[in-house]
Amino acid sequence: MTLAETPNNENSHNPFLTLNYEPALASLGDDYYDEVSAEDFPQHILRWRNDALLPVLGLDPQAVTDEDFSNAFGKFQGRKPLLALRYHGYQFGTYNSNLGDGRGFLYGQVRATDGELYDFGTKGSGKTPYSRGGDGMLTLKGGVREVLAAEALHHLGVRTSRCLTMIETGLSLWRGDEPSPTRSSVMVRVNSSHIRFGTFERLHYLQRPDLSKKLLDHVIHYYYPHLIEEKNQYVLFYAELVKRVAKLAAQWMAVGFCHAVLNTDNMSITGESFDYGPYAFIPTYDPYFTAAYFDYYRRYCYSHQPSICQLNLEMLQEPFKAIIDKGEMESGLAKFNEYYQSEYRLLMLKKLGFEQLQLPEADDLLDLTIKFLQESQVGYHQFFYEIARNFTNLWRDEPEMVMKDSEVILTSETTKIFENWCTLYHKMLNSFDPEHMNIIAKTLAKNNPQTALLRPLIESIWEPIAQEDNWQPFNDLVKKIQSKS
Repeated sequence: MTLAETPNNENSHNPFLTLNYEPALASLGDDYYDEVSAEDFPQHILRWRNDALLPVLGLDPQAVTDEDFSNAFGKFQGRKPLLALRYHGYQFGTYNSNLGDGRGFLYGQVRATDGELYDFGTKGSGKTPYSRGGDGMLTLKGGVREVLAAEALHHLGVRTSRCLTMIETGLSLWRGDEPSPTRSSVMVRVNSSHIRFGTFERLHYLQRPDLSKKLLDHVIHYYYPHLIEEKNQYVLFYAELVKRVAKLAAQWMAVGFCHAVLNTDNMSITGESFDYGPYAFIPTYDPYFTAAYFDYYRRYCYSHQPSICQLNLEMLQEPFKAIIDKGEMESGLAKFNEYYQSEYRLLMLKKLGFEQLQLPEADDLLDLTIKFLQESQVGYHQFFYEIARNFTNLWRDEPEMVMKDSEVILTSETTKIFENWCTLYHKMLNSFDPEHMNIIAKTLAKNNPQTALLRPLIESIWEPIAQEDNWQPFNDLVKKIQSKS
């Protein structure tokens, strides 16, 4: 194994140590990372294993034991080097050069059965040179929240990292935003790449365009391979990144997700959602809903997410300008809103039951939907679930039949808007053949699950864990999310 430790006899039976690891990032050299060691934890209690991911890695879930998970990702036996990646970033608009993987490392990169290369990245695995005085740990509640966020977003169709495993580690931690002492965990995240916008911003800060170009060539080779033979591959890369990020922002907005901390060090160069901290799903349609309690000026509130993503892409032009023509990048970025609006329209129409709808009334229906949600403050997720739950062919008969038996509560101020919405929805249904109603019903059911990962639900799951070490509600919720019920 190049640049990796060969498993010893004690660990050679562990399926995780015989995966098809590739030293892709390690081969770039230590200008991009520091080799680190994992914390020696007093306990290794497996709390979550994502068996759904194992077949993608070429593993049979029944052939992988809980001990295999704990040994590989709690004790970190048999894998070297472990790499803490270096990066900078704009945090709440202010440049911070004192960043990097402060409580995690790149455990390894695996070539999966789908041909893609995936990163195994830890969170809560101990101190690194970038811990900045912190303990390098992750609270158990933080691990629980990230497992839930990643699974919920994945099953809602959002491009996201996922959690492979979470292990309780037996340490007592002190945190200002949780009752302390609180329990600790280490989590392993699987995603396309842990290379961030801030990875390139650091190289620009160091005035190393040579390292930036080397890294960008690496990114294109591994994550945009269809561009390798293109003459203007750098320009095309940036244009595609713009498109990916615009579509990601639209996905967040459609499912009612607020990331909370969209600093440039939290944005992936592959246009993938990852690193969930104080995230939240909106309970009602409030454009200024803000997930992070410390976001005092609502910089990263729900409705600002598209514009913040666009701004971060614009700031990324600075480290790229030594490689890519600035005018070409500006032309690429100019299409952000077009990509965003197109994807958001498509996703919201699916939530209303329509896969493809080119009628001019479609935009009127979307506008009226948002107006009703904002003015009524009915539950955002409940509203769409009620459409799916109550849908019937009878809605084609009269506008009054639409949402007749729903539990949506109206006020005198919102009744008229709702009646107008029902009239327009009725009209849209009658633009299709009666046979199409089954397709609409299936589209509604697919895009509007009953379970919404709102904060009260997360707290209700955490309470029995904290008080009784009862994990059954957590396991039940994950199964619901994965079944999209």
